Amino acid sequence: MRGWVGALRAAVTGSGSVPGTFRERFDFGGRDVASWFPGHMAKGDGVGAGGLITPHTTRRPSASAVLQAYGRCGSPCAAPTASSSAHIPLSGRNPALQEALGIRPHVLVLNKTDLADPRRQMTVLEHLKQRGCSNIVFTDCQHDDNIKKIVPLVAKLVSNSPRYHRSESNEYNILVIGVPNVGKSSLINSLRRLHLKKGKATAVGGEPGVTKAVLTRIQVCEKPLMYLVDTPGVLPPKLWDVETGMKLALCGAIRDHLVGEDIMADYLLYTLNKRQQFGYVQRYGLAAACDNIEAVLRCVALTQARTQKVKVLTGTGNVNMMMLNYPAAAYKFLQDFRAGRLGRVTLD
Repeated sequence: MRGWVGALRAAVTGSGSVPGTFRERFDFGGRDVASWFPGHMAKGDGVGAGGLITPHTTRRPSASAVLQAYGRCGSPCAAPTASSSAHIPLSGRNPALQEALGIRPHVLVLNKTDLADPRRQMTVLEHLKQRGCSNIVFTDCQHDDNIKKIVPLVAKLVSNSPRYHRSESNEYNILVIGVPNVGKSSLINSLRRLHLKKGKATAVGGEPGVTKAVLTRIQVCEKPLMYLVDTPGVLPPKLWDVETGMKLALCGAIRDHLVGEDIMADYLLYTLNKRQQFGYVQRYGLAAACDNIEAVLRCVALTQARTQKVKVLTGTGNVNMMMLNYPAAAYKFLQDFRAGRLGRVTLD
């Protein structure tokens, strides 16, 4: 990780400092973005590659469908269901998981739409349909309007599938897959609350890696009898596209320290300016939008009280001084983005 002095010096020399002028491209400085691939993610990858959805296994439930979930725009489950974030409706899809869908019906759930730019929704929808995604649901787990559509849609797709009629069981087993931190567990909890009036069945968190178990069935509906299988978020062992990796990191799919809060904050500023999303100007008290990460973080530190006490050795003794805490300011900048305090932003 680059040191903060070097990072901020690079920001000063490499960023546009004239108000209203912004970088046309982001310089990654030849660095790579690490993939976060711990043991539980490897197990989840094995499940997605066929473990849970292989009908020939005897110890694992066969999946009727897949629900694919995406952080700021979509998610998948088990008929298959996939989940993703509406922030990253395209970058948030793991190519390795697409093979898990097979011929089973699947629904793409684009979650956290309350954080995504609504003006981009139709463009995203059209792009995904061109990629073969025909069953797409935009959701926000804070509200139940579109959550209500998932169970009827999955039941209809599975019932119309010829594979379903070969099964002796009338229950639906839905596999939920997706990259880390797109709201898969929140989606399951929302479905249970809506259809069973039950509380949380699976832990949720704002960082990747909260879900580690891979074979637990959770009932979400009585009529029809439907179970979802929550899985750990899975990233490919290697991210070939640095910019895709950075978008995943901004949405919390990769732990911050593996990429570096400094470059993540700078990339976020570059992206906000590129998208003409200037909510940070008012929030942090800047005079105008700017492309200088040091100037932005200085204002973040001042307005959000991100300071630190530093002991300075002088000729007359030690003196305590208050200094701006740039690492804490960068982390606050990232957290405000993830919480929607800088506006509704779609990174793709």
